[in-house]
Amino acid sequence: MAKQDDDLRRVISHAKEYGYVFQSSEIYDGLSAVYDYAQNGVELKKNIREYWWKAMVQLNENIVGLDAAIFMHPTTWKASGHVDAFNDPLIDNKDSKKRYRADVLVEEYVAKIETKIEKEVAKAAKRFGDKFDKEQFLATNQRVVDYQEQATTILKRLGKSLEKEDLADVKKLIEELEIACPMSGSRNWTDVKQFNLMFGTKLGASADTATDLYLRPETAQGIFVNFLNVQKTGRMKIPFGIAQTGKAFRNEIVARQFIFRMREFEQMEMQFFIKPGTQKEWYEKWKENRLKWHLSLGMGEENYRFHNHEKLAHYADAAADIEFRFPFGFKELEGIHSRTDFDLSSHEKYSNKKLQYFDNDTRESYVPYVIETSIGLDRMFLSVFSNSLQEEELENGTTRTVLRLPAVLAPTKAAVLPLVKKDGLPEIARKIIADLKWDFNVAYDEKDAVGRRYRRQDAAGTPFCITVDHQTLEDDTVTLRHRDTMEQQRIKLAEVKSIIAQEVDMREWLQKI
Repeated sequence: MAKQDDDLRRVISHAKEYGYVFQSSEIYDGLSAVYDYAQNGVELKKNIREYWWKAMVQLNENIVGLDAAIFMHPTTWKASGHVDAFNDPLIDNKDSKKRYRADVLVEEYVAKIETKIEKEVAKAAKRFGDKFDKEQFLATNQRVVDYQEQATTILKRLGKSLEKEDLADVKKLIEELEIACPMSGSRNWTDVKQFNLMFGTKLGASADTATDLYLRPETAQGIFVNFLNVQKTGRMKIPFGIAQTGKAFRNEIVARQFIFRMREFEQMEMQFFIKPGTQKEWYEKWKENRLKWHLSLGMGEENYRFHNHEKLAHYADAAADIEFRFPFGFKELEGIHSRTDFDLSSHEKYSNKKLQYFDNDTRESYVPYVIETSIGLDRMFLSVFSNSLQEEELENGTTRTVLRLPAVLAPTKAAVLPLVKKDGLPEIARKIIADLKWDFNVAYDEKDAVGRRYRRQDAAGTPFCITVDHQTLEDDTVTLRHRDTMEQQRIKLAEVKSIIAQEVDMREWLQKI
């Protein structure tokens, strides 16, 4: 746990130092669980959003985009179930006065068991070397089998208790597992209570006539209420999808772990409308499709896993998370849900408007079923950033800090460095910048020795450095340095743009899906 805390602190520190993420309102001591994306962070976030949008919308003829308003008619949230059922189980420690999500306390207990399993696997892999069979070891090693059974039993009990809203049993489970307050070590807990996560606000010119509204807790409902508008105006045939990115707001009980859990965050969601009865097939297809998208970024297959939900949301008949190995362990990155026809049917009921699809082939009308893919953009940002931040020991015994961002997502694609600030080298470097900036985000850096500048760009995540030296004056060549390998090659100025383009072009990356 101490190492996880240190790793996360290192991520937070680096994100600030290199202009990725700042604490919101920092000069006023900040606002809890609210963050600002800085000059590099906003570019990385934009690139992740575009990478998702291109894969989801541009490359699929039957998926279109939407940008629905944050404010929605208050009945929307009654129909969706958020007013009555959008709750988290809250528990307080009487001694430390700290507040926690009861389910998270249990899940973190299980995460420690999973860490023990990983340690057993690592030890066995080291002992058996190339002969090691991980699947066989997980199935036959008695200690590991016992750990797995213990974790499964705990999660199943938690899921059933939450599904039945048996909050007394959730507290009993916490007591039986002897879970202590992380801050004080105390096991003196209050009863578990439900806590609604929606932020309330008002719309109107005066307090007397204002309408009570909510800040949207998810972007999906804007898609559902616009289902028929999009279908008719776009002449869409089922199956088809509607995608949206945008802000959502949740009054989290415990917002922590940097940008993993915030009160103001951004989602990237797609609702895929299908014929009833086909949901199982489409659910599996979208699970496979979404995992391929993640793997296309090359962040290591071992860092992803599926987690099937024991407790299903009130609208779902199947649900799974793609979990990622964050600095604090495996946590949810994206959800894939089979939502049945709950949303459209409920909005039909509350609005008294038909939200049905007419199939010209079968001459029948029906309320479509929905498969949802939903990913937190901020969590995706954290997964990319934390996975890329590495300390590397070099052959000469020194170390370097390198942010190995996937080149397609890097905020700045190349830095142009004149070797010295004289002899016409800065002027040539500026000309290179003027040419490249039409196609890529590029930076100019002339301060300090060139080796120090390389290290600075490595830590900032820049994939390429282009060094202009005195030989450039003679033969129009420059040194192109690669961030990940530190390899340097001498190339013609005319080749610079095409080499960078090949490495950062979304086409090259998305073709891996």
